[in-house]
Amino acid sequence: MKVINIFISNYLKGDKYLWAFISLLTIFSFLPVYSASSGWAIRHYNGAFTIFYCLLKHILFLLVGYCIIFFTQFISYKYFYKISILLIFISFILLVITVLQDNKLNGVNASRWLHIPIISISFQTSSIGSLSVFIYTARYLSKYKKIKFNFINFFIKFLFPVFIITGLIFPSNGSTAVIIFISILIIIFISGPPILNFITFFLLGIFLSTTYIFFVTKYFNKNSENRVLTWKNRIEKFLKNEDSYQMIQSKTAIIIGNKFGLGPGKSIVKNFLPLSYSDFIYAIIIEEYGLFGGIILLFIYLLILFRIIVIATKVQNYFCTLLVFSIGFPIIIQSLINMGITVGIFPITGQTLPLISAGGSSIWITFFSFGIILSVSKTIYEKS
Repeated sequence: MKVINIFISNYLKGDKYLWAFISLLTIFSFLPVYSASSGWAIRHYNGAFTIFYCLLKHILFLLVGYCIIFFTQFISYKYFYKISILLIFISFILLVITVLQDNKLNGVNASRWLHIPIISISFQTSSIGSLSVFIYTARYLSKYKKIKFNFINFFIKFLFPVFIITGLIFPSNGSTAVIIFISILIIIFISGPPILNFITFFLLGIFLSTTYIFFVTKYFNKNSENRVLTWKNRIEKFLKNEDSYQMIQSKTAIIIGNKFGLGPGKSIVKNFLPLSYSDFIYAIIIEEYGLFGGIILLFIYLLILFRIIVIATKVQNYFCTLLVFSIGFPIIIQSLINMGITVGIFPITGQTLPLISAGGSSIWITFFSFGIILSVSKTIYEKS
């Protein structure tokens, strides 16, 4: 016990509560991922080995994620300020390559994935792009806080790079682009610049997105693989209250789970629900742990939000305040959207549940984001 306390005090820097909540979610994720992936493995491979493979793969991703967060916490926030422009440039290159590559990967539409053929690894460049936009937003708003509003300066130095990156993400991953848009709106509002900045960003975002959707639906609607048509169908079904097969299974899992659930690993719907180990893992959690377990999980995410707000308000550097808000809010927004989709509040978007769903690059980016927040929180305790 003494060794553990020494390790925590010497090597786990920053907010200890945030460390605890992150660890709690990742450790808990073993159970639902193992249970949900077993249904997928049996349906597709009919072998017990595949079930353990999915769990071991998830554990490996988490271990790499912990290495990322561990080393990131030691990096000074000043470096993130300095490299924010470079990150935007790198994200632009990666997203352009992703857009230009073949849209199919193993027979599936994969325009949001960048595939590296030699080492056979794929990752979502939108995750890197969104993080770079959030860091850059914090940099710009903190740097130009006291400078009188200038539309040209605001457009060239802020709106142009942000909308370029978001625009490259939007066609293949609309829900991520929406999260970026909402998050930046919140950060602009919090930063307190002239209201004209907020209105300009909002109206330009709406105009560009609706213009893109209009031209795609009018002139390219014969392309069955186009994501806009997928969004349209999902939203129309949602507004008409027509549940898809996934939503029917998801709601069935919630009904079966009732108050206290069937117990760990006893899900029935996991054998029928597509993406039960990622997009719809919250439904499996409720089925196995009941509404009580689902509410506790929601409460943990809200506690993380509370710690994010505490860190952002306690830190004495304005850039750090905006940085924590910019990086922290999207994680919570994504969590709430995923849970809302599961229970039928939002149309299906394909967003995973952070730190719980099985995944790869998205898990690592989430860990990296929390590492930045912990790096900022470290400065609070160093000065106290």
